[in-house]
Parts: sequence; C-alpha cells; structure tokens
Amino acid sequence: MPLPLPRPPALFKGLVTLALAAAFAAQAVAALLPHVPLLLAATALSLVTEGVLYRWQRGVLNLFAKSQADITVRHVLRDLLLVVGLLRLGEQDRETVYVPLVAGLLGFYVLHCAIQAASVLVRRTRTLPVLTRNIDASALRLSPAPHVLLRRPGPRLLVLGLPATAGLLATASTDRPVYGAAGVALSLVLALAGLGALLVRLLPGRRPADEQRVLEWFDAWLAEYRPTVGLYFSGGASSAYQANMWLEPLAKVDGRPVIVLRERFMVQKIAATDIPIVCLPKVSTLMRLEQSTLQVLIHPSNSGKTSQVLRIPTIKHTFVNHGESDKLSSCNPYAKAYDEVWVAGPAARERYALAEVGVEDKDVVETGRPQLDGVLPGTGAPKGAYTTVLYAPTWEGWDGNPGNTSVIEAGENLVRALLADPGVRLLYKPHPLTGSVDPRAGAADLRIRELIRAANRERTEQRPPAGAEVTARAAELDRLTTSVFRSGADTVERMLLQSAPEPGRAEAVARATAAWEEAYWASLPEGEHQVITDARPALYSCFNAADLLISDVSSVISDFLASEKPYAVANTSGLPEDAFRAAFPTVAAATVLTPDAAGVPALLETVRHPEKDELAEARAELKLRLLGPAEPSSQERFNAAVQALCETAREHRARVMERLRAELPAVPSPRSEPAVTAAPR
Repeated sequence: MPLPLPRPPALFKGLVTLALAAAFAAQAVAALLPHVPLLLAATALSLVTEGVLYRWQRGVLNLFAKSQADITVRHVLRDLLLVVGLLRLGEQDRETVYVPLVAGLLGFYVLHCAIQAASVLVRRTRTLPVLTRNIDASALRLSPAPHVLLRRPGPRLLVLGLPATAGLLATASTDRPVYGAAGVALSLVLALAGLGALLVRLLPGRRPADEQRVLEWFDAWLAEYRPTVGLYFSGGASSAYQANMWLEPLAKVDGRPVIVLRERFMVQKIAATDIPIVCLPKVSTLMRLEQSTLQVLIHPSNSGKTSQVLRIPTIKHTFVNHGESDKLSSCNPYAKAYDEVWVAGPAARERYALAEVGVEDKDVVETGRPQLDGVLPGTGAPKGAYTTVLYAPTWEGWDGNPGNTSVIEAGENLVRALLADPGVRLLYKPHPLTGSVDPRAGAADLRIRELIRAANRERTEQRPPAGAEVTARAAELDRLTTSVFRSGADTVERMLLQSAPEPGRAEAVARATAAWEEAYWASLPEGEHQVITDARPALYSCFNAADLLISDVSSVISDFLASEKPYAVANTSGLPEDAFRAAFPTVAAATVLTPDAAGVPALLETVRHPEKDELAEARAELKLRLLGPAEPSSQERFNAAVQALCETAREHRARVMERLRAELPAVPSPRSEPAVTAAPR
C-alpha cells in the first residue's frame, strides 16, 4: 500500500538549500563580471528562496544560523554584492556617488540591530511570572503584542530591507542612483518607525506590570478567590488530554476549584472551561500557594515538575491518573509520594497491592470514574443496517513492549477483517501519541487510514454535503469554546482576551456539545467508515455510537465497560490466551483476538445476536470490579473524596499552627487578606 509523501520531502529541502547557494554564487559572478541580467535574476532567486525557507523550511534556517550564516549575514552579503556590482558597472570617478548608499545601508543595519535589542527588552517586560485564563487581570496593564515583524528578526529584515534591495536592483538596471537612494531611504524610515514603536512600549506607563506587582496581584487574587481544590498538571503539548478529561468532574465539586499549570504553552491546550487557570512556571512563584487557602491538588499524571509542588506541606495531594488499565504504568512507584491515590474500583486497589510499589491500602480511595456518567448503556442488538465497530488502539508506550499496541502487528489485519464484512461501519480512533516512539506504529496507522479510504470509495453511498444543522451547531460550539487571536498574539495578549468568562458559559458549552454530537452523527451516511482524529467527537461520544469496541489493554476498555457492550482485546503480547487473561484482569470479559484477526467474524455474530453472547454477565461483574457500584454516582463519590481530603488538610494546618503558636506566639495565620484589589472570578 503506497504511503503519502512525507511533508516536506527531504529532497525538497536539499533543492531549496542548493538553490539559495547557487543564487549567491551567481550573484557574486554577476557582480564581478559585471552582468546586469544575471545580477537581477540571481538576486530575485535569492529573495524568493528566502521566502520559501521561512514559509516551509524553518529547520534549514536553524542549520544556517548554527553555521554562522543567519539571516543578517545573508542579507548583508546580498546587498554587498549588489553594491560591488554597481561599483563595477560605474566609472572610476563615480564611486563617490554610491558612498551615500553604502552609508545608508550601514545605518539600516545598525537600526536593525537596535530594533532587535529593543524587541528583546519588550519581550522581557511581557514575560510575566504568572499567566492566567478565566481571570480578570486588567489591573496588570495588559496590551496587544507588537507586530510580529518587530519580534522576528528574519522576516523583519527581509521586509524592511526589501525597498533598499529593490532600489539597488533598479539602480543596477538603469544606472540611476536615485532609485537606490529612494529604496535605502524608505528602508531607513521603516526601520526608524519600527524602533520607535518598540521604544514607546518600554515607557513606564506603557509596559505591563513588573514582576513584583504581578506577584502582589496574584497573592491578592488568591486571597479574594480563596481556592480550595485544584488540578495540577505539567506535561508535553500532546498530553493535554490527560488534564482535559478531569475538567468537568472538577467543575462539579463543592468548593472553589482552580487549575495550576507549569508550562506557558499549556494554557491554550486546556479545553474550554470556566475554572480559573493559573500558570506558574517558576518554582519560587509556585511556592506562593503555600500561603493560600488551597487545600487539595489533584494530579492526573506524573512529571518531573510534580516533585516541586509536593514540597508544599499545607496542601494534600492525590493521584487520580488519566485512566484505569492493567499496564504497569498504572502502578507507578511514584504514586507513593502522594497523600492518597484515587482509583475507580476494587480492581485498581488490588492492582496496587499486588504491584508492591509502596502504596498502602489505607491511602487508596475508590471514587469511580466521574467522566463516564455520560456513557450510555447498551440496548441489545445493533439498530439499523450496519454494526458500528469502534477500533481504538492505544499507543506503543515508552517501554518497547510489543503488547502495548495492536497497531503494528494486528491493526491492518483487524481492519481488513472488519471491512470485509459488508454489514460493518468502522470508526477508527487511534491514540494521539501513535507513532511518537516507534515509527512502525506511525507507518501502520497511515496504512490503516488508506485501507479505510479505499473501502469508502468502493461503497455506493454518496456522502452528502454537511447539513445546515451540523454546520450551525459547530459554529455555535466554536463560538463558545474557541478564543480567536491574531496570528502574532503572544501570551500577554491572550491573557488579556481570555478574561473572566460570561456567567453560565459552562452550561452553554455542555448543551452545545450535546447538540453538535447529535447533529454530527445524524449527518453521516449510515454505512460510511470514519477516521476520527480531531478533538470532536470525543471518545465517549464514539462509545455511545458503537455496538462493539476493539482495543488494547488500556483505560479505553475499562471506560467502555460502563456501557456493558461487547468488547474485544487484541493479544499481541505473545502470551497464550489463558496467560493473557490472567495477566490482565480487564480482559476477563473480553473476546481475545489473535494478530491474524481470525476471530472477527464470530465476534460480529455474537454482537448481532445477543442471545449468543456468553460474556454479558461477566461484563456486568467486571464493570463492578473495575468501576465500582452505580450508586452513589461516581461524581458523588469523587466529590466526597475531595471534601474528605480537604478536611484532612484543614486539620493538618490547624495542628501545625497550634504547635507553631505554642513555640512562636507571633506566627501569623496563612494569608487571607488581599494586598491589593483583585477582581473577583
């Protein structure tokens, strides 16, 4: 099966680099001969190639910079060769005519360096120690970012220097210095205007609040908002889903929730929510939480920066993970660093006991999976002409275990077997990290997508254009959940635009999401296979649309059990089926498929005829073991766990303060009064 060409091809990179080198060589030859047509053509080719590099080949630009051939060097060389060409074209006694042009060029490059220095200073004033979302931070004198050309030296030099280069080219072709003088003068004016625009931003009244003022404002906001429970998250750009799955449960708890992030880019990766978001990149700023009213931090993942926040003694910490599975990573020894570990049901409690990683049973709390309250139970045989099968494999993981993902060894076989059944509609939803560690997984994923596209081409159903309803629903959902920024907006400008949300936005988002999902599924041709990689529709929406799940040993199958619908697990571990079931309790109620996918036809038969399904009772029992009882609801149990740990934190603080007061009577209580006025949530 042919694979799509990589983007961009390595050959293209080489050709563009060669074209730039050839343009400079040709420009040098043309300047020394001199040869005006060649000089014009070579200079034009050089400029066009620079544009291509900045648009598509940033990696090549980085290589040039490391080789001491950055944009400034290249631009100076380009203009220098033009000046050499002009000198070679003119008479000896006309050399003095071009002295003002050379002086003007030198002045332009001096201004370019000054703009870069001012740009760095402006960027430093706009690098705040605290970033926020859903909080009114207008007191910090936030403002839109400078134009992107003033912040990026490469594009700035190309654009501002273009009049000078064009003027020199015109002078070379007409032998009239006035064109060069006009071009250089225009470049100087543009550079002066850019420098002035940046210098104005450095005035005391025009720059954002300084670090001390921002920290005072943050302390005041903490004192006024008085958070009680928070979600702490640190990770890479592709890991945001781990935090996003806990937003809704956190929003429903009793108390005043907050989200604490460590990476600046992560502020925009968190999904739409009304919960206040604070990003605290520095450890010293993070430690200010110690004097706040924050009592509990919930951790959906482990990271290197987790150890930093665990040092705050006034806060109790609990690990909730971002899913329930039988993988060894679900029982990481790091979990013993937390005050408590919250799991879905008895199976996870047993898993920690068997793993012997230092987590004591008294610290394990069963809360269920509050995210699954929206997963609908199965209603028997598939409705309609097609059986909808969701294939949602996990990724390859960090440990190289071949049993982690079925994509490499079994994915194509499973998909071929499903597509061979004319009564199947396949939903393929790969893990976002597929191929990030093992290139074979990424290649297999591409081949699977091509199989699905080919199968859709063979089906006679014509896909209708998107209906007006689904388009309108998507627009409404985007309006509620998407912040629109200028392409050059920086973190401060985004912070300014993402102030306190309108009241009731979270409820409006929930309604709009449900309406969009209903319209989306209704708009699809009944038998069309789908490759689902976007954030919408969400995994749980796919659960509700599916009659059968095929996956790997991961939290996906645990979550799918909330529906009690049939599911299958691909065994690519190399273990015999009995050993595979014994090693992974979540497989107990599953149909185990071998890598050759030979069991797919029989599996589909049991789905279409529930009376032949011998695993229904086992699924109900396993659901209870994995996810806990249906009553009270998972959200109620989760909230109760939050309140109990908050009470533990308050009692701990009280005991510590009593001891401190006994030893040092003047010890103040934790900060409760704002230092400056802060806007309420």
